[in-house]
Amino acid sequence: MNKSLPNQAIVWQQQQLRLLDQRCLPERVEFVVIQTVPAAHAAIQDMVVRGAPAIGISAAYAVVLSAQAQAAKTWAQARQAIAQDIELLATARPTAVNLEWALTRMQECLRQQTDIDVAVAALQREAIAIHKQDIAANEAMARLGAAYLDQRSRVMTHCNAGALATGGIGTALGVIRQAHSDNKIDYVLANETRPWLQGARLTAWELAQEQIAVQIVCDSAAAAAMQAHAVDWVIVGADRVVANGDVANKIGTLNLAIVARHLGKKFMVVAPLSSIDRNTSAGTQIKIEQRNSREITHLGERHLSAPDVTAWNPVFDVTPASLIDVLVTEKGVIEQPGQAKIAALFEH
Repeated sequence: MNKSLPNQAIVWQQQQLRLLDQRCLPERVEFVVIQTVPAAHAAIQDMVVRGAPAIGISAAYAVVLSAQAQAAKTWAQARQAIAQDIELLATARPTAVNLEWALTRMQECLRQQTDIDVAVAALQREAIAIHKQDIAANEAMARLGAAYLDQRSRVMTHCNAGALATGGIGTALGVIRQAHSDNKIDYVLANETRPWLQGARLTAWELAQEQIAVQIVCDSAAAAAMQAHAVDWVIVGADRVVANGDVANKIGTLNLAIVARHLGKKFMVVAPLSSIDRNTSAGTQIKIEQRNSREITHLGERHLSAPDVTAWNPVFDVTPASLIDVLVTEKGVIEQPGQAKIAALFEH
């Protein structure tokens, strides 16, 4: 499999963070240079970078930027300032559990330090380790998930769970990339994923770059595609997997899981352990982020609806574990996920 991807979404270089601006794709490839914590917070919130693992990695590097900015302060002042910046970063996107996971690791690393210069180096090592861990997890999940696909598999995916959303080759798209390398993929249907069109703009672009056969499907046509026997597997990523196996993912995922179960199609979720939230017992407890109505009611400055009409705009929905056939993690694959099987992943 070609692991040399055309563009990595996150680049740590010369003590600065460079993020591929995903709002510009596929029209142009443009990087945003991030030098401060407020800039990193805005980049996460404004969708310059998105995808749960990528958000967590970006936030970890932002903590390093915070430490670098404290060089002239006493250690007590520096430690307090970094801790405050960690609190700010935690508010950027509430649903993606990787953000909390990465910041908790950075906070623990900070707690162990006693000097600002040593802290900068230690925090940088920790952020790089988080990034490398995600790369390795992507590759492990790709192999495990691809093993479930048969020859000439027809796959549907939703949103973007590829290199743009992670530190490596992707979660759902990592499985698809590996399966393509194994000559198992007939074609991929990428749901457009309204209102940000991550499937149409990002997933289709990633797959086309590697000459993997892909077609874009309107979200409202996904059920018809499954009914027409054009799909064997639905493969998606996840922003949060809770203790009982329920999954929060991009809005529209629940629709696909329901239709897949009704029509006898297989449904796979691919997520690293860093996306598993064992402190939340069920999907009903997940806080779902609501975004601005303008993302639905406007196209740029142009009204798409009557001026006084607002929109209900949740970013994610929750798919019950009962609708998931396979949950793929870097530690192993769980068929029909549930609380006991999720807990077992963390026992060794």
